[in-house]
Order: sequence, then structure tokens, then C-alpha cells
Amino acid sequence: MAIKKGDILDERKRFPDSCGLVVKCTGGGEGFQKIFCCGHELTEEDVVPEILSSRGRKRGALLPGAMLEEKRQFPNSCGLRLMVMDGGAGLQGIDCCGHLITAGAVHGLKFGQPFEEGTPMPTGPAGQA
Repeated sequence: MAIKKGDILDERKRFPDSCGLVVKCTGGGEGFQKIFCCGHELTEEDVVPEILSSRGRKRGALLPGAMLEEKRQFPNSCGLRLMVMDGGAGLQGIDCCGHLITAGAVHGLKFGQPFEEGTPMPTGPAGQA
């Protein structure tokens, strides 16, 4: 089982009662097996041509736009890169190349700097009111 760049996986395709995780493959994917989320296993069967319209998707720690990069945790891998599009409250991990990719593989949106747990996210422009 493999996915390719541009594939979109939507948890709501087969599991409408889930958190509604949607991820898009932005690279790699030759060793992809499955995604574990909300006690379900997402596979190639969950690939959709476009995001299914669905209300009530529950976002988790990984906000939309967060990149999960397999190479950050496992340098000798196929280099799977996934972008979180929506949902994700129940994301447990991704099985690829025999590895389990976790939230530690997140690449933040700050111009190539890794996401750091202790760093607060900016809330808006700084200045004097």
C-alpha cells in the first residue's frame, strides 16, 4: 500500500462518527501503511478526490497546515510528508516503512523551524495600545 503526492485521505469517508482527520500527502509515501486515528485505521481506501464537506470536525494539537515529516524521526525512510488539512483530535500515529510516526515529527510553520512544545504561539501584532 502506498500513497503519492497530492493524495487526500479523509477519515469521514468510512468513519462519519470520527474526529474527521483530513491529511494531504506532499511527498514520499512509498512505504505508507495506515494512519491510526480515533481507534480507526485509515488506508488507501480513504483516499478522496477532494475534501468531503462535513461539519463537526474536531481539531487536535496539530492545527491545519501542520506538516508531519517522517524524516524528522526516521532519517532512513521513504520520506513521507503529510499536511494536516482539518480535524485530528484523535490522531495517534502513522505507520510508514515499519515506523510509527507521532506528533514529534511536526514541522512548524515558522520558516523551516521545528515546532517546540514550550514556545507560545503568537496571538497577534505586538505594540502599545
